[in-house]
Amino acid sequence: MQLIFDSIFFFNSDNITLPYNRPPLFAFCQFFFLFQFFLKNANFQLETHMNQPIAAIGISDSTRPKTNVRLTISAEHLMDTDVFSKSDPICLVYEKTSGKKATTTEPVQVPTWQDSQWTERGRTEVVMNNLNPQFTKTFLLPYFFEETQLLRFEIYDADSPNVGQDLSPHDFLGRFECVLAQIVSYSTLKAHLGKAEGIGAQWRNKDKNTKTGSITIRAEEDEKCEKIQFDVCGEGLDKKDFFGKSDPYLNFKRKFDDGSAHLVHRTEVKQKTLDPRWATVQINTQTLCGKDGERPIIIECYDHDKWKKGEEPRGEAKFSRDDHIGTAHTTLNELLRGGAGDPVELLLTNEKKKAKKGDKYKCSGTLKIWNSKIIVEPTFLDFISGGTELEFAVAVDFTASNGAPKNSSSLHYMSADRPNQYELALRSVLSICQHYNSSKTFEAFGFGAKLPNSASVSAIFPLDLLRGTPEVVGISGVMSAYRHALQNVQLYGPTNFAPIIDTVAQKAHNMIHDSARYQILLIITDGIISDMHATIRSIINASGLPLSIIIIGVGNEDFEKMHELDSDDSLLQQDSRIAQRDIVQFVTIREFLNNGRGVYLDPDVVQENLAREVLYEVPGQLTGYMKQRGFQPRPVENPWARNSPPPDYDPVLDGIGRRAQAPSPGFQMPVASAPPMY
Repeated sequence: MQLIFDSIFFFNSDNITLPYNRPPLFAFCQFFFLFQFFLKNANFQLETHMNQPIAAIGISDSTRPKTNVRLTISAEHLMDTDVFSKSDPICLVYEKTSGKKATTTEPVQVPTWQDSQWTERGRTEVVMNNLNPQFTKTFLLPYFFEETQLLRFEIYDADSPNVGQDLSPHDFLGRFECVLAQIVSYSTLKAHLGKAEGIGAQWRNKDKNTKTGSITIRAEEDEKCEKIQFDVCGEGLDKKDFFGKSDPYLNFKRKFDDGSAHLVHRTEVKQKTLDPRWATVQINTQTLCGKDGERPIIIECYDHDKWKKGEEPRGEAKFSRDDHIGTAHTTLNELLRGGAGDPVELLLTNEKKKAKKGDKYKCSGTLKIWNSKIIVEPTFLDFISGGTELEFAVAVDFTASNGAPKNSSSLHYMSADRPNQYELALRSVLSICQHYNSSKTFEAFGFGAKLPNSASVSAIFPLDLLRGTPEVVGISGVMSAYRHALQNVQLYGPTNFAPIIDTVAQKAHNMIHDSARYQILLIITDGIISDMHATIRSIINASGLPLSIIIIGVGNEDFEKMHELDSDDSLLQQDSRIAQRDIVQFVTIREFLNNGRGVYLDPDVVQENLAREVLYEVPGQLTGYMKQRGFQPRPVENPWARNSPPPDYDPVLDGIGRRAQAPSPGFQMPVASAPPMY
């Protein structure tokens, strides 16, 4: 009730009359809309969106010549779809990964987030109450000269801070579609946003603003992820609050050659202090200044005031709710001088206050910067080149809901002319992961079946029934074990994931001492999990281990609840326990088949597209874990020892090379460049 009272006070303070003397129905409606407005803004205030990290999102392909480009996005004059406030925009970036990859003038019939031909490559943060947002989140994409890479940028008005995969609750604001080469050619590309069925159009010199607004996309070549890290504090800042001290935060902006500036980083708010010390800052140097040591960098200091009327982001609008304390100008080279010895001191200047006080004005406070250094974050391929190997385990669903294997409608049915969905899923992932494991040995399990001569259901069993061991050699070994098991077990149930995750997590626990190994678990299933509570508990327990879990849904089951495990929007939580990181990726294979008419596309195409989707998070999950543990890659000239394949391994059966004689004792596998990780 105190929050409601405060919101009433807030509107009264702006001379907005409350409906006490209006007709009862009118009064109720007006109060309802005011209360909704307050709740929306209060919810956003509860989110910790003041410290937005710079993200690099994209798919890396290390074997083909390419240039990495970083995209920075802003928009202007967006539509206002809110009643008592302005739109809260978020931008989603998609790439067309199947079908015709060329821009057409045909109307967009299916929302992009529902169109299986488009894959989301990332999304910006939500910028609250702003029709001219400058998104701080950037996108790192590989640019291939020989490919048509069709991108689509869509902006929505978020109706809540947590924007999930279903975008239907959020208002569509506009769309622009183009090929990546077009952005690269122009370096800075401005375009009109198209309406619901349109794709927008490139801005021409004499164009004027339209109702839907415009989008500006900047592309820059990017190298290794290099960041500047430093500590920063303020001293003697101006007091802006009438009843207390200021609540300061910093905006870091990059200045472009055309004189414009773009927000690239914002610190957290420090409450009620004129001498704040903010958390250690890390900013990508390419994003901050294009790695140019002398390019101007703007640092703005603001006093955050959540009760003032105005629009977001902080300090950006003419009628900003936050008070400007002062601005400092610096460069990357100057920031780095705070790395040793005395800190760098920057004076904050408030031009309005300076003009008013004249010669009496000194400054509005001082920023001190120290412990500055350049950090180059290791990449996925840095670890792979240093000998880090991907251990791989697969678990296949043998529950009765798949249908009798001899029935042609069964998901396990073995056709003479095409692989079933389980085989497609196995091959799509194994064909990529096999290149990152020199031993060519995998672990394969089954679950939910009764084994021969057994009356009870096995929650988990070795897929290789002949040898009674989960270890199999090569893709051909996995496929042979799968087919043999299918002919000898009785499909039963239920669909329990926890025993599988716990078993593989125990193996991953033995890898925590160094960066030599990283575990991947693939689970292929046709139905909803029976032990959801236990599965979530197991995933949370394993979230601090060197482990990634890939779940592929086969068949036409409704897998909506399975998306709870794929915590892209927020970390998985159960009761008071929260996962340390996101380790689960879930997809349904039907998205990669045909258009629902039951006819397969070329299996190679399906496998390629499926592998791209389910594996593209693995490099980030691996490097995220290594960073969390403080592990660095081994030097290329002194990598982790690589195991040799067993004598019975046949590379021809796995389609990756010629047969070779068994290696002599003491033979070490040669260091080879890594194939693409999609």
